[in-house]
Amino acid sequence: MSDSALWNDVDDYLSGLLAPEDEALTAALRDAEAAGLPPISVSAGAGKLLRLLAETQGARNILEIGTLAGYSTIWMARALPADGRLVTLEYEERHAEIARRNLARAGLDGVVEVRVGPALESLPKLADEGHEPFDLVFVDADKGNNPRYVEWALRLTRPGSLIVVDNVVRGGRVADAGSDAPDVRGTREALELIAGHPRLSATALQTVGTKGHDGFALARVVS
Repeated sequence: MSDSALWNDVDDYLSGLLAPEDEALTAALRDAEAAGLPPISVSAGAGKLLRLLAETQGARNILEIGTLAGYSTIWMARALPADGRLVTLEYEERHAEIARRNLARAGLDGVVEVRVGPALESLPKLADEGHEPFDLVFVDADKGNNPRYVEWALRLTRPGSLIVVDNVVRGGRVADAGSDAPDVRGTREALELIAGHPRLSATALQTVGTKGHDGFALARVVS
């Protein structure tokens, strides 16, 4: 058995046991595939981790940068209280429409707001609105802009908030200091920003599974 086949088998076992999907989640993935969206939604295990982080935080306000079809959005929004709110930012109007349908089917359209447009234009608008600080920020958009997304996450959070940056391993390419690839450079810059920032305490973990060799960074705002 190849390494990737073994990783997939283990992921299937763990997610089936600890992060089983219901119809709303499987339908979100099915609709994304039918619409030709890239197969880059988080795994079920990662979705459950995001939900657990939000629940542990007692999160009332969540920000997601990068919606796609709303799969990860559903996982996180389910951790919110009835008066909670999740704002998710999506660049593509077509993706946003699919996400809105998926969220409505999951019964979450009342707590989730999908905003369309470049995130670096939407984020300043959130700040200008004086939005209540976010308890959890999930960054999962274009990797070249990761440093800017982390900077905005810091502006829109409070001490005690969590910031999760997905896909930081890039199949191992993140270790290549000489890479000119925008996704690697943006990810390395974001990790270096997190590592050196006095307001953040952080770690990063590499993972293997249905998403291949990847990982995520987790940072806590400490001041």
